[in-house]
Amino acid sequence: MTTIPTSGSVAAAAARTSASDTGSARALTGKRRIAFASFVDENYLPGFLALLRSLALSNPDVCEDFIVLHDDLRPSSIARIRALHPRIVLRRVDADHYDSYVKGDQDNYLVRKAYFILDIFRIRDYDTVITLDTDMVVLGSLKELLSLREGLAAVPQFFYGQHKLNSGLLVIQKEYLSDEFCAKIDKVGRAGTYELDKHDQGILNAVLDGDFVRLDPKYNFVKRRLSGNLPVPEDTAILHFTGRHKPWLGSEVGYDLAQERWLEFDMSDAELHAAYVALNGSLHHDLLVHFGVPHVERTGDLDIARRVALAHIGAGDYQAAVDIMEGVHLPVDEAWPHEVYGHALMSVSRYEEARTQLLLATAAPNRAATAFSRLAQIAWVHGGDAAARRYALSGLSVDPTHRASRIWNQRTTGVPAQQQGSPEDQLAHVAFYMDRQGNAGDKLLPESVRLAFGPDTTGRRWHSVHAHRLFDEPALERVNARKGLVIGGGGLFIPDTMPNGNSAWQWNVPDELLNRIDVPIAVFAVGFNAFDGQSYRAERFRTSLRLLVERSAFFGLRNHGSIEKVRSMLPAHLHDKVRFQPCPTTVARQTVAGWQDPAGRDDTILINAAYDRAGLRFGHDYAYFLAQMAKAVKGLGELAEVQCVAHSLDDEKIAFDLRREHGISMPVIPMYNFENDEIRALYARTKLVIGMRGHAGMIPFGCGTPIISLISHPKMAYFLSDIERPEWGVSVHDRNLGALLVERARDLLADHAATVADVHGRQQELWKVTEANAADLRVILGG
Repeated sequence: MTTIPTSGSVAAAAARTSASDTGSARALTGKRRIAFASFVDENYLPGFLALLRSLALSNPDVCEDFIVLHDDLRPSSIARIRALHPRIVLRRVDADHYDSYVKGDQDNYLVRKAYFILDIFRIRDYDTVITLDTDMVVLGSLKELLSLREGLAAVPQFFYGQHKLNSGLLVIQKEYLSDEFCAKIDKVGRAGTYELDKHDQGILNAVLDGDFVRLDPKYNFVKRRLSGNLPVPEDTAILHFTGRHKPWLGSEVGYDLAQERWLEFDMSDAELHAAYVALNGSLHHDLLVHFGVPHVERTGDLDIARRVALAHIGAGDYQAAVDIMEGVHLPVDEAWPHEVYGHALMSVSRYEEARTQLLLATAAPNRAATAFSRLAQIAWVHGGDAAARRYALSGLSVDPTHRASRIWNQRTTGVPAQQQGSPEDQLAHVAFYMDRQGNAGDKLLPESVRLAFGPDTTGRRWHSVHAHRLFDEPALERVNARKGLVIGGGGLFIPDTMPNGNSAWQWNVPDELLNRIDVPIAVFAVGFNAFDGQSYRAERFRTSLRLLVERSAFFGLRNHGSIEKVRSMLPAHLHDKVRFQPCPTTVARQTVAGWQDPAGRDDTILINAAYDRAGLRFGHDYAYFLAQMAKAVKGLGELAEVQCVAHSLDDEKIAFDLRREHGISMPVIPMYNFENDEIRALYARTKLVIGMRGHAGMIPFGCGTPIISLISHPKMAYFLSDIERPEWGVSVHDRNLGALLVERARDLLADHAATVADVHGRQQELWKVTEANAADLRVILGG
């Protein structure tokens, strides 16, 4: 069998990751870390500032780290640089290493820059580095460069032949950011066996000997091609002012039109802020905040304040959204700002103020439906189903197609009454109870948790407490009348699903009321669910988390990755309270009464992809992922029928995109419409599931079905580590994703009975942990 390189795979990532940094989300998901880089000194600082401005204005939806190599920048210069980019990474370099390379005047800037730029190849904490000279300005999109995955790419020298690169722009991949490549640079540099055109350029050309990926000249369009005052071609992406005369020194004879392009970016910070926020189209959150906040502080611009607040809300920084809206004047008749302000206020649990703002927003027909849906949400959070339904219907009367209003109407219409048992015989259960047509995995979870405690999952034994409803005095009284409280399962430790300011995680519980729960508390199979690149309002979450651990008699998390994350937020004396409790969906064969493994299986492979928080999942690699999945579906189709299984409506996107972009069709199974038994039955009958959602791996595994995880979130790598099968996962960013999926599917299906037996064996280990915890819980909860 052909061995396919797995440098980007989860298994390889796990091997590279030491025990001390297993919590690194990027190491687990394989998500590419991209950076721009330049060498900057005081003489070339004006050029670099123009470069930063041009990058922001020509690529307003791009904001990656920008590494600034320097030897002696003044603090005031560093401040000017930081004012133009929110993700500056300063790295001081030392020329001593390159003393033996010298073939000219070491005090000359170009020589010094050449040596220092070679330090780029000593970077180890990025997967792709794009170098830009300080005498460049960016005029067009760099998306093609950001999507490059292999090799070292550059534009060939225009005047000296295609076999030599121009080092002004380089796109360097991980394999070149290595000790091996640095050793080659050192060998050539110390031997002096290179041409003295530019030192870095000469050394690189000597090392590469023409072996580089050739880019279109538009990505490094040299000024000399414009001699005679020629206009800059419209498709130029990067204009490079080569030569000794630099544009910040004044115009050069014969290059007036080129100079005009550079002068477009010679502006004050205030002018940059105004120019950026005036752009149409998608703006990157970090840049919009970085430029928008000072613009609003200076001008009081209400519309920009609204847009910045929306950016804060989108990133989960709700208090910052409140702060910027509080700093501007809101006229009564400006509906959209009131709606956004109300959204921010309700997200930090300032509900009465939010209600006032949202009622003002209902006056405008174009914002009324959204405002009414948020009013419905506030009413529902406070237990007012009737009021929530009235608001939802008001939203639908304005816009009959408004999805959020429809959801709130459905949630509050025909709510079945809970079966009444005796409170002293019941357990209260805090969970996220999913709506109809909601996420299939979340729909199954509450029942799965209850099955781990016994076969009766009904209201006779359980009192439901929706995690997203405000835990108030009546709720406290109802819980304290029960014999215990179970919290879980699922990824409740996530900041942006129904945000609140009381806990900063999914259960909307104030500390004061949590502290007054006087029955035993069992946190059961909860996960730390933050994405790579997602953060919490740290202090509020830590305080709530610590109190929850202190008050819990049992605190079980569903994977060791979550255990490590949570322990890092707790004082040492609480670490031992945090224990492992697998997600109960992974042991369904043991908990579902009368379970029988299928006598036969459908000849199918089910594929699931997730699209919530797509930017955090895919970064710049979605097109690459889709192309790789097209290859995979073709190859997998030779093994079995490939079908798309959608846990939520959005999951169907992969089927649409594959058909539109690659002409590949596959049936779609709307699992979001399934009942719990139907979900388990389908997953038990198929031969293999290739899933991106956490429960598109854990549920089929619990039903005894082999899985391959498409890893875009750390939790799946955590799960595969817990069952000691990291090879059952492949990063969505893997260069060889398509081939790896086919190879691993073929291996798992070759002896399907043995693979299923292996799944059963792994599951048995999780069941042992669950049984041991159950013995403790029987004592804690009284049987």
